[in-house]
Amino acid sequence: MKQKYGTQGCYLLKINSRTSNRASDEQIPDPWSQYLQKSSIQNQESYEDGPCTITSNKNSDSNLLSLDGLDNEVKVDGLPNNFRAHPLQLDQSSDPSNSIDGPDHVKSASSLHETKKANTGIIHGACLTLTDHDRIRQFIQEFTFRGLLPHIEKTIRQLNDQLISRKGLSRSLFSATKKWFSGSKVPEKSINELKNTSGLLYPPEAPELQIRKMADLCFLVQHYDLAYSCYHTAKKDFLNDQAMLYAAGALEMAAVSAFLQPGAPRPYPAHYMDTAIQTYRDICRNMVLAERCVLLSAEILKSQSKYSEAAALLIRLTSEDSDLRSALLLEQAAHCFINMKSPMVRKYAFHMILAGHRFSKAGQKKHALRCYCQAMQVYKGKGWSLAEDHINFTIGRQSYTLRQLDNAVSAFRHILINESKQSAAQQGAFLREYLYVYKNVSQLSPDGPLPQLPLPYINSSATRVFFGHDRRPADGEKQAATHVSLDQEYDSESSQQWRELEEQVVAVVNKGIIPSGFYPTQYCLNSYSDNSRFPLAVVEEPITVEVAFRNPLKVPLLLTDLSLLWKFQPKDFSGKDNEEVKELITGEPEMIGTEVISEFLINSEESKVARLKLFPHHIGELHILGVVYNLGTIQGSMTVDGIGALPGCHTGKYSLGMSVRGRQDLEIQGPRLNNTKEEKTSIKYGPDRRLDPIITEEMPLLEVFFIHFPTGLLCGEIRKAYVEFVNVSKCPLTALKVVSKRPEFFTFGGNTAVLTPLSPSASENCSAYKTVVTDSTSVCTALISSASSVDFGIGMGSQPEVIPVPLPDTVLLPGASVQLPMWLRGPDEEGVHEINFLFYYESVKKQPKIRHRILRHTAVICTSRSLNVRATVCRSNSLEDEEGRGGNMLVFVDVENTNTSEAGVKEFHIVQVSSSSKHWQLQNSVNLAENKEAKLASREKGKFCFKAVRCKEKEAAMQSSEWYTFADIIFGNEQIISSASPCADFFYRSLSSELKKPQAQLSLHTEKHSIEDAVRLIQKCSEVDLNIIILWKAYVVEDSKQLILEGQHHVILRTIGKEAFSYPQKQELPEMELLKFFRPENTAVSSRPSVDQLSNLIKTSLHYPESFNHPFHQKSLCLVPVTLLLSNCSKADVDVIVDLRHKTTSPEALEIHGSFTWLGQTQYKLQLKSQEIHSLQLKACFVHTGVYNLGTPRVFAKLSDQVTVFETSQQNSMPALIIINNI
Repeated sequence: MKQKYGTQGCYLLKINSRTSNRASDEQIPDPWSQYLQKSSIQNQESYEDGPCTITSNKNSDSNLLSLDGLDNEVKVDGLPNNFRAHPLQLDQSSDPSNSIDGPDHVKSASSLHETKKANTGIIHGACLTLTDHDRIRQFIQEFTFRGLLPHIEKTIRQLNDQLISRKGLSRSLFSATKKWFSGSKVPEKSINELKNTSGLLYPPEAPELQIRKMADLCFLVQHYDLAYSCYHTAKKDFLNDQAMLYAAGALEMAAVSAFLQPGAPRPYPAHYMDTAIQTYRDICRNMVLAERCVLLSAEILKSQSKYSEAAALLIRLTSEDSDLRSALLLEQAAHCFINMKSPMVRKYAFHMILAGHRFSKAGQKKHALRCYCQAMQVYKGKGWSLAEDHINFTIGRQSYTLRQLDNAVSAFRHILINESKQSAAQQGAFLREYLYVYKNVSQLSPDGPLPQLPLPYINSSATRVFFGHDRRPADGEKQAATHVSLDQEYDSESSQQWRELEEQVVAVVNKGIIPSGFYPTQYCLNSYSDNSRFPLAVVEEPITVEVAFRNPLKVPLLLTDLSLLWKFQPKDFSGKDNEEVKELITGEPEMIGTEVISEFLINSEESKVARLKLFPHHIGELHILGVVYNLGTIQGSMTVDGIGALPGCHTGKYSLGMSVRGRQDLEIQGPRLNNTKEEKTSIKYGPDRRLDPIITEEMPLLEVFFIHFPTGLLCGEIRKAYVEFVNVSKCPLTALKVVSKRPEFFTFGGNTAVLTPLSPSASENCSAYKTVVTDSTSVCTALISSASSVDFGIGMGSQPEVIPVPLPDTVLLPGASVQLPMWLRGPDEEGVHEINFLFYYESVKKQPKIRHRILRHTAVICTSRSLNVRATVCRSNSLEDEEGRGGNMLVFVDVENTNTSEAGVKEFHIVQVSSSSKHWQLQNSVNLAENKEAKLASREKGKFCFKAVRCKEKEAAMQSSEWYTFADIIFGNEQIISSASPCADFFYRSLSSELKKPQAQLSLHTEKHSIEDAVRLIQKCSEVDLNIIILWKAYVVEDSKQLILEGQHHVILRTIGKEAFSYPQKQELPEMELLKFFRPENTAVSSRPSVDQLSNLIKTSLHYPESFNHPFHQKSLCLVPVTLLLSNCSKADVDVIVDLRHKTTSPEALEIHGSFTWLGQTQYKLQLKSQEIHSLQLKACFVHTGVYNLGTPRVFAKLSDQVTVFETSQQNSMPALIIINNI
């Protein structure tokens, strides 16, 4: 060999020194391991195209992409990357005639296992020793340095010499004559040439090809500078010859050479590449070469960070003829956009979507899915809902065809739960697709746990839980108590009122103390109620859960077989707990009965509540977990008719499309905690236990019905109704009480049966009062009776709001009912009144968990105006008294009919005026005319005047502080006994509510207590406790029948001379004033009593003849004796100064009053003992006839032990007129 080829051309290589069948005790490394594809060695994956099995590779975590937090991982490319040698490589098993654009060819599982076994069994280089490895390396080195490189150098030199010799000729001449002397090449069109290329085919020895060859050799040995100049020369020659294919190749290589030159002496000529691509594509029509050129140029531009140009280049080559090529180029362009200095994320995503679309058209489903998933990362959560819907829909479709059902379900779920802006038809299509995919998933594991459904939305925090039976509707005259129901809106103000009422009654029951374990009863739990404790439910009483559904789609949803999902733990409270967890009603309904709603339709974009019931039959702990239902759609107009109906077809009101069974959990977040410092600084939520009731032992259940209960009353009108109490449970109830903020509105009668009148018959004219027929003789004087307020539940220290209901035997047995009379009185203010009654009752057997139960009722009464009563009391100036002590008083009562005859009231008759007081009583009527009947037509006003006297001392001594004397002055022929029910009830109730109002107390801050005592004594003089009760009848025409309404008004007189009213006075708001800024001075509050109080300290009375005759022509001075009576009203000694000098001295004033003078002393000083009466003899002197006012003496008084002097203004009350006649 050496002789033949020379020593430089031969080399002896010794290999395979080791026999392969020797025991492989020494481990020789595999020389090819680092160059072979890993997947061909260790293919751990088996991929079966079965119905749904997808086994994912655990190593390829980088391919997983979490879709918006639902933790459903979506494989980016449908299969693990290392499944094949290359994703684009064709299967060996597939038909070689298939083009690249064909669909995926998936190896069958068996062939896969075979190749896997074969791959893992092969060991490469088993016969080579380490010495052989070294010999091979040495051989390669020898071959390169001694053979290859010298040969290349020699060839380059030869070609270079040829090139120089050619250059000696004039190139221009050569090129001009080339066509004529073309012996070296044959210009002929080649049939093998690609179509439409107007190129030539050069023979191998053509000088242009020689130049090109030299350039290639230079390029191979990295002599890029020389290579560039050669390519450049060849390019010119090819262009001159119009050999476009050759020219394009030379341009492409020249550009690459220029790019690869070290130190970059010249910039990269991108236009060369552009020309080459254009030539390949447009002139040569060779897309494969154009594609190669584009990819090469793009890589070069990318390496120079010219991503924008690279992307434009890649996009330019996309076309309709090949989907796969366009998909690849679009994907590369997308990566260019994301790699720019400021990444163009949306362009990346958009081109990824385009690429995915083209992959999908080319049948490359895995690549399509991968592209869509990567684009989804960009579009997700940006609010581009239509784009998201499109991507999710495509991901769902592609995942489904690749049998990745979980990914498909997750993608379709997203389309439905995001607020979709699609049209109704599109949403319907999405929903049907979702249900179809879902059904396929659920069929694979029919016994698995129920899946969570995405529709409809549930507003968990709006869930309301109601304990108890539904309210009964009103039955004729019977009206059930309103109680609590789910139809009532929550009102924080009213719930606070109910809570206060319950606290009030519990405090009364527990002797004034609210027990420590007390919590207000809550029958309805919602997001406003306090849900931190486990609510208590009673066995055998239903629990209603109101779930708020919302359908976000524009297509209706039909939920069928909708019921609650619960877990129950029975407890016998005997120590042993046996936990039974029941998911559904398919368990044992004897523990908890569950109501199922067979069909529940939610229209498009509608919010609707479903009320689901549970019936606990056992005590224990219940946990309501969620709802379970079939989610389906309504088929349009298609209905299943009888002929083609399937045997298991859904028969209902709506025709059901496809439906799937699933559940949704009710998870309610509790209120945010904000009490401790730690809770304020962090975000912590408290528990919300409204869905975890504790079922307790049975309790009594009360129902209350109101019979003949009015909705409209006149102010002050008394009406009799009946209340029926029914115990509908199996336990007896006791301790029934009713509490109300308006105790003056109703009464059950007095404590003693004598005081309560019998139930009258149903005729309209029957009175609600207890009456006695009287003589007509005893009209003028009062009839006296007395009663103790203790009998009417208004005792010392009692709570008038809490009223025990007088049940017979105080117990209501199971199933029993009792009717009691109830008197109502219209409130004094006109308008609509909401009156809250809270009924409290207990079980006879004491329960550890629930101590009591309550029932609420809100009565709405509309009152219209009736009478306005105003009264004043003043001291009578006539001092005669049977006892000669204590003085009489006059009571003036004005009654005005303010009814505007809306209620059809013709006229009011004042039937009787009664007084009630501990110390005073009415004696007789002063101005009673012959017409006894006191009638008031509309807008008429009547005035009454009565004389009041002190109660007899012996009676007063006998009576305790709680006894009141009632005196009745009758204007008809029937006496209403005012000290019996219901008249006295309402009087006491109004009195107690009046007493509760804060009285204007004088704030006294002086050190001297004596001054306070003095003021107190002075105040006492002007105080009186007289209460007037006006009883009336009103004649009403209604439906051509005449009805008689009765009623009563109360006026509470406290102060002499001060007007009191039967109706509450509106407080006039003070006018707006500017704010004054000043420093308050620390002055003691003046403890002076008011002028009104002082004027009542001393009562003065002048006694004189009404007319006096005097002969002025005989005697010019007329002297008249006048007696001034001074009466001390207080219980202390009083110093009195009487000053007779006229106050006004101006002549005008004297002329007006008529002048006269007092003779004798002008000032008297006296001391009056407690309640003493003193008379002063005075003389008045007149010089003319005329009418004179004798009320000019000024009386000053002070308490004996005080310094301050007060003036009484008694003389201003009424003029003392005297007539002086001349005879």
